[in-house]
Amino acid sequence: MTIHTAGSRDIVVGLDPDRNWHLALAWAADEAQRRRLPLRLVLAVPPQHDTHHIDDAPGRTTLRQAGSDKLEQACNWVRDRHPEVAVTGDLLGGFPAPVLGRAAREARMIVLGSRYLSRTAEFFSAGSLVVPVTAQARCPVVVVGDAEHISQQPPYIVAGIDGSASATAALTFAFDEADLRGAALRVLCVWQRPLIMLDDEEVALRAQRTLLSEATAGLSEKYPDVHVTHEVLTGHPVEELARAAEHALAVVVGRRGRGGYTGMRIGSVVHGLLHRAHCPVVTVPTD
Repeated sequence: MTIHTAGSRDIVVGLDPDRNWHLALAWAADEAQRRRLPLRLVLAVPPQHDTHHIDDAPGRTTLRQAGSDKLEQACNWVRDRHPEVAVTGDLLGGFPAPVLGRAAREARMIVLGSRYLSRTAEFFSAGSLVVPVTAQARCPVVVVGDAEHISQQPPYIVAGIDGSASATAALTFAFDEADLRGAALRVLCVWQRPLIMLDDEEVALRAQRTLLSEATAGLSEKYPDVHVTHEVLTGHPVEELARAAEHALAVVVGRRGRGGYTGMRIGSVVHGLLHRAHCPVVTVPTD
């Protein structure tokens, strides 16, 4: 029987023709099976600028055929892994980032593989996906750079919060994901000592602990089966969150607003985790 919940939105996977797509696709296929959602695979074919007849250019025809073959291969791979998941493939014309940005407008979430490009390459490469799609998407974006780390038992998910609206959205997603997976949830605040201390350090840390308790109270009642721990860490947020998530199933953080194509507004913590963390990174917007 095919799983396809009425009225549901797809999980969208952006396939990169120049990279092995198995890790990201495995994560997305497993998530589709857990959430009982259909899976949509999207592969973009960039335009060829050396001809006035783009659609008929031999190079583009070759690219489209190669893309079609990869999509078929990927769809069959998903069907072998989860026969009950409904999967479709779309070959679309255009540069990858804007194509995936449009595909994500009605998506439940979008899943990408990471090429671990430098910041310069991410900003200026026409084929880069991670930063611009993360900045623009109206749904959660999952970036899968490495396989899930399940060496520690029980498995756990890390959620980083700071009291903002985007952090609240991220925390809700993290609780839901932990509940689906039967995983524990580590909710973290990272306090970075300011250059000028106006209050006593213990007062500042106590405020962070209060923030954690208040942020998780209602969600703990909604998800009683999720074992939650609260932790206040001291140091640089990117380094501490990445270290805490070293053996995690995923690290979940919020993202404020929607930036432009280059993704300059995704925030330093999100940007740092995309380049530093080696477990899947989930960024959740406020809307």
